[in-house]
Amino acid sequence: MKDKVFILEDDAGICGLIRVALEMNGIAFESFSCCADFFGALETERPDVALLDVMLPDGNGFDVLKKVKAEHPSVSCIMLSALGKEEDKVNGLNLGADDYVSKPFSVLELTARINAALRRKRRDNVLKVGGLALDYDSMDILLDGRQMDLNRKEYELLKYFMENAGKVLKRETLLNEIWGYESGETRTLDNHVARLRKMGVANLETVFGVGYKLNV
Repeated sequence: MKDKVFILEDDAGICGLIRVALEMNGIAFESFSCCADFFGALETERPDVALLDVMLPDGNGFDVLKKVKAEHPSVSCIMLSALGKEEDKVNGLNLGADDYVSKPFSVLELTARINAALRRKRRDNVLKVGGLALDYDSMDILLDGRQMDLNRKEYELLKYFMENAGKVLKRETLLNEIWGYESGETRTLDNHVARLRKMGVANLETVFGVGYKLNV
């Protein structure tokens, strides 16, 4: 999946420069001038990197940083701020920022820092089990290099199998973890497993009388 950057910056001139730089580097982006729009977009999509201005019309970038890191810790956050004093940088880094860039800044340097953050994420955030690869940042699961078209429960179930690969998972455990109940009708679980197998996940083993296991 293509890299994605969210830009939270209310200065149209600065935002325009960043957009041009990202376009030239083939990096997809969305830009927002206020916190409300930024958080609205974050509900439906997780960017790889978020560029966060500090002084915003409806909030403070440090508060945005704390909320992003609390709810979506895998998102790399780079602060963009005219507050360039050492204590401001230390404050941002202590709150969880992955980088801190003082204004005015070189667009080339900022682009290099974004690319460095993207490289780190590609290296650290992929779980592989056999032919399956789970990208925690994009929330994609690939099978033999092909992106799987999964609904929400199929994704959650396969993710749980991958994170517990090689373990025998009881039906009750799967029902509780994925659907929120510990007992009852298991046909829904069986149907989801059947659909995953039909999509090509051939290493899902039925452990009769117990549950299922994703073989490594």
